[in-house]
Amino acid sequence: MLSGFFISANFQNWFLDFEIFKFFKILGVFLCLMFSLFLLNFVAKKNDLTQRSAYKVLLFSVFCASFLSLLKDYNIIISATLILMALRRIISLKSQISVQKKIFDAALWICIASLFYFWSILFLLIVFGGIVIYSPRPKNWLIPIVSAVCVYMIYCSINLLVKDQFYLFSNWYQDYNFNFSNYQSFKFLTPISIILALTVWSLVYYFSIIRKAGVSLRPSLNLILFTLIIGIAVGVLAPSKNGSELIFFFIPLSIIVSNYFDNGRDKIFREILLIILILMPFGVLFIQD
Repeated sequence: MLSGFFISANFQNWFLDFEIFKFFKILGVFLCLMFSLFLLNFVAKKNDLTQRSAYKVLLFSVFCASFLSLLKDYNIIISATLILMALRRIISLKSQISVQKKIFDAALWICIASLFYFWSILFLLIVFGGIVIYSPRPKNWLIPIVSAVCVYMIYCSINLLVKDQFYLFSNWYQDYNFNFSNYQSFKFLTPISIILALTVWSLVYYFSIIRKAGVSLRPSLNLILFTLIIGIAVGVLAPSKNGSELIFFFIPLSIIVSNYFDNGRDKIFREILLIILILMPFGVLFIQD
């Protein structure tokens, strides 16, 4: 489903205005998007964040497909994939194996992600959250900083070789924007309203799951909730409000909503809701701005 919408959104750039470099660039982004589905499914299953169903992959696909602007924003797709790779390392801290390496890797992926989309740097807070929960030793707090310095030094070196200039903060930083006027368009307002209503409904159920969860699982569920909050913050601060910024929100939301579909008691209502969600991206195509 998601692959079909991606091809449709990028058909002209990918095939009609054919250029060999552009073709492989879009192909690479497409593979990143498909890999993110695999990562999402792997992280959720490996850490028992959901049951072994395909709901989280379906929901993430539906959410992303509802915003064609998201599927055209290559940088943000790459950034979100890197954030998923970081999230995988953070949650795996619970095993207490190679803790410092995992902290370094997670911070590294997030810093690289910020080169594609600046405000994804906020997900470093998840790394510190993981340290607090799983390994609050003093030296672990310095590891994300070391990782950030490594990324800067490597990227600055590349920039010096290619462009003969230092990579400055002004080259990296993207200004925040609190103008939400684009969301007033029915093309954005319709799916956002449905997704927000679903979020509130699912969170009520998710909180009950957290309360009932065992000691080993509860920290991971809380980290997903924290990731959701950071995803909202990234969307609020995003310099361009065109729907693409919501992909960071969709990652944890897919896991949270999947828990409702896996365990909810009202089967008929869940089936009706699922049908509405599946039809949502198709319906958006017919909405005029």
